[in-house]
Amino acid sequence: MKKTSTRLADGRELIYYDARDDAVRDAVDRRPLDPTVTTSEIRRDPLLGDSVAIASHRQGRTYHPPANECPLCPSSGDRLSEIPDSSYDVAVFENRFPSLAGDSGRCEVVCFTSDHDASFADLTEEQAGLVLDAWTDRTAELSHLPSVEQVFCFENRGAEIGVTLGHPHGQIYAYPFTTPRTALMLRSLAAHKEATGGENLFDDVVARELSDGDRIVLDADHWVAFVPYAAHWPYEVHLYPKRRVADLLALDDAARTEFPQVYLELLRRFDRIFDGRDGGKDGAGEPPTPYIAAWHQAPFGTLEEFEGVSRDDFALHLELFTIRRTSGKLKFLAGSESGMNVFINDVPPETAAQRLREVASS
Repeated sequence: MKKTSTRLADGRELIYYDARDDAVRDAVDRRPLDPTVTTSEIRRDPLLGDSVAIASHRQGRTYHPPANECPLCPSSGDRLSEIPDSSYDVAVFENRFPSLAGDSGRCEVVCFTSDHDASFADLTEEQAGLVLDAWTDRTAELSHLPSVEQVFCFENRGAEIGVTLGHPHGQIYAYPFTTPRTALMLRSLAAHKEATGGENLFDDVVARELSDGDRIVLDADHWVAFVPYAAHWPYEVHLYPKRRVADLLALDDAARTEFPQVYLELLRRFDRIFDGRDGGKDGAGEPPTPYIAAWHQAPFGTLEEFEGVSRDDFALHLELFTIRRTSGKLKFLAGSESGMNVFINDVPPETAAQRLREVASS
């Protein structure tokens, strides 16, 4: 992998990640951009104890542009984009409309490929491996920023999710605090460790799923994917390396090598689950399955409030889920989910796992 760092016209950082060592990235951003102005502010909710990012400048962000005006495609002739070069393998740049900025953290955009009409599932294993390298490198770099406590790599796919740019891309949020969801996991981890005399909750969850077998979707040499026992979403898969590590940086070579094969297969299965065999309408005309793919990594800040827990106790994992519950129907977060955070799942996890096994490539 070759990494080339440069600057866009308004001073934001842009990083190219290339599979070839001889790639030259010297194109200059020719757009007449004014310096980026952000108004990000973190406010803490005194009742719930969580934090909210107030970012009013995002109201003016790019919204569903036509394909020939996509800001994530390579620049071509007089059509100038966020990527000055005429091609790229993987590109990462500071978001022009960030939710977090300055002392409130940092937001980056990760472009998986220059092909506007592709998706992550269309990547080759080599390309997917390069994205993993980019996620890992950005996690390492962002963790050193004084304002950053946790790094979150994720992809939103599909207009139903709220994606405003159709080009295959993801994002990285570098938070100045430990996120509420991670804090919940750490509290559960600490309680389980105390109750069991030192057992690791993540290890026990993975061991239970492997033992039960009913919810296993894919069992590889170095990774295991399963629908969790109490899945929140109609189709939800958690992907764990079999050797517990705290973050992407700690993955060994064997796990890194196998990851593209395993992850691409999961994504392709997600694109096949709504093809009419689930009792819904014929899925031939269905748009690609909308999903969120979220990496969970241990925070880089102190964990003093979670007594008895260290970073090494946390387990890196990816959570992949869709809001589509059947062909043509979405799972909406209504009163119970949005008002009280109590999810109601219409699809039994065992049924979801069976369906995801049925649509395997071979």
